[in-house]
Amino acid sequence: MTMNSGCKISKVFSYFLAASLIGSVLLSSVASASQIYINVGEAKRKESNLALPSLNFMGTGSVNATAAAAGAELYNVIKNDLTVSSLFQMMSQAAYLEDVSKTSLKPKPGDPAGFDFAKWKTVGAEFLIRGGYRILGNETEFEGYLYYVPKGEMIFGKKYKGTSSAGRRIAHSFANDVLKELTGTAGPFLSRLVVASDRDGGGYREIYVMDWDGFGPTKISNHRSVSMSPAWSPDGTKVAYTAFVLRGRSKRRNADMFMFDLPTGKRSLISYRQGFNSGANFDPDNKSMYLTISQGNSPNIYKMRYDGTLEAQLTKGPLGAMNVEPAISPDGQKLAFSSDRARSPMIYIMNADGSSPQRLTFAGVFNSTPSWSPDGKKIAFAGQSENNFDVFIMNADGSGIARVTSARRTNGKMANHEDPTFSPDGRYVMYTSNRTGKSQIYISTIEGTNEYRVTNDNFNYYRPKWSKTLE
Repeated sequence: MTMNSGCKISKVFSYFLAASLIGSVLLSSVASASQIYINVGEAKRKESNLALPSLNFMGTGSVNATAAAAGAELYNVIKNDLTVSSLFQMMSQAAYLEDVSKTSLKPKPGDPAGFDFAKWKTVGAEFLIRGGYRILGNETEFEGYLYYVPKGEMIFGKKYKGTSSAGRRIAHSFANDVLKELTGTAGPFLSRLVVASDRDGGGYREIYVMDWDGFGPTKISNHRSVSMSPAWSPDGTKVAYTAFVLRGRSKRRNADMFMFDLPTGKRSLISYRQGFNSGANFDPDNKSMYLTISQGNSPNIYKMRYDGTLEAQLTKGPLGAMNVEPAISPDGQKLAFSSDRARSPMIYIMNADGSSPQRLTFAGVFNSTPSWSPDGKKIAFAGQSENNFDVFIMNADGSGIARVTSARRTNGKMANHEDPTFSPDGRYVMYTSNRTGKSQIYISTIEGTNEYRVTNDNFNYYRPKWSKTLE
């Protein structure tokens, strides 16, 4: 069954993934390709001082309103990305000794109109970013440089071009490159999230895709019902989710599973067996997925191809136990899941073929929604220890369990933190929290520091999933 979702939805993929970023050109780089300026482990203890002055307008004539808005967008997105990275202490512009509007983007003495490294050393900057932009017709051009101040050297310089609507994408690309040059791993700032939300009103929940920072939410389902548990395909082109839909003339709803293809805007019904068809998790081979099917009995985990053909039943009880929320490891070898086979729901792991199940968690009242880190070394989950849920992270063998979240609601009671999902670079974890009275999305480092609120509205969000690709 295939349905065309209309022109508006079919533009979702082009908004997020099309070549709105025309290209980038490496201007210069003096750093060794293998040099690491920031050791991420050390950065947990010490944030590096980063100077990020205002961007220079490099166009002809005075700055008009359009150019000023474009420059502000570029600057604010770069600043937000690098602040959230938790690697830097952003220096106050009031501390600067130079008027950056009167210097070029390169240093003296090579550029007579350039900035003076000595003045940035004096204020204690470790890294300095100088950037400029111009608007050329329907194109935005950004030129950015990253400097290591103690040695007075350029780490890299790059020019980015895109359409007039590509400012955010250009800024995210530059922030990604900054992290790549300093740590050896690109940032997650071009990644996206998919989530169920009631933001469309009417008591319904639909599926939305948006930037990692909550910008540009776009609805990709329209069932006017309850849609839930979305999941990304490995290549980021498809989203699977479950929706309670009416069955013909029976006027009875069933939890059916759909696949939405972002490039085409087409939606396919892939599993409509009587009962629950939910909890999709894509296999790394990008040909099959894991899901929970009840078929009138206790829920069990199955492996299914994209066309809906079942390949294998991986769990069967025991004794009518519930087996749900399958999560395949990045290498496709292990499957984590939640099961109440020992009465209380706990996290288990088994081979991808269903063999050798092992229990990983033994504490708490209710443990659920396991999620693997990209390197397969850790598993995050939501655990109820007393009257609330918090996010925990443990090693893949169940050892080293550590609490990531803890916050109170406005009434003083402990807030719930649920639905963890790792960033594609493995540095951060995203989750929902009801501390404000609404279920909103937050992220923090995997150690639980530098928490950042992603959504800031009066809607509810459920089961966010971070895309797997860094682009």
